[in-house]
Amino acid sequence: MRCAAHPEVETVIACGKCGIPICPKCMVQTPVGARCPGCARLVKVPTYEVSGKYYVRGIFTGLGTAIVCGMIWSFIGSLLPFNYLDLLLSPLAAYVITEAISWSVNQKRGTGLVLVACVMLVISFAISILFMRFILFHPISLSLTFIDGLAIILGILVAVARLR
Repeated sequence: MRCAAHPEVETVIACGKCGIPICPKCMVQTPVGARCPGCARLVKVPTYEVSGKYYVRGIFTGLGTAIVCGMIWSFIGSLLPFNYLDLLLSPLAAYVITEAISWSVNQKRGTGLVLVACVMLVISFAISILFMRFILFHPISLSLTFIDGLAIILGILVAVARLR
């Protein structure tokens, strides 16, 4: 037999569904055996097919949630002025932001939505600092500390785990 896609290649393998001869280059291994690319139907899982309208929804929902989380974050930070509290508040804000984004895009997932959530977490952190400094008039430094960087990294890890 000769491969249907590559007539110069001899083969003894045939598609388990339609029976056309296929070479090892064309063969797609599935749980039920070797299939040709047409019968294997390699398509993306619908959960990972995110269209533009879902990105727009995710961005607006994430931005709204980031603003609210940033204000709550700064309010809690002004009441309890422990710098280490950011290590708890950042992952919590990331969880809330990613859940809001996930809910607004019908539980879709993907790298683009992870990036949206990470950007929204950084926006939330910036809002918490600016809100605390200029609205609540809490005397804080606008410089980032090691704890703040670690808190943002923890929040990003939560966002990645929730939306990848």
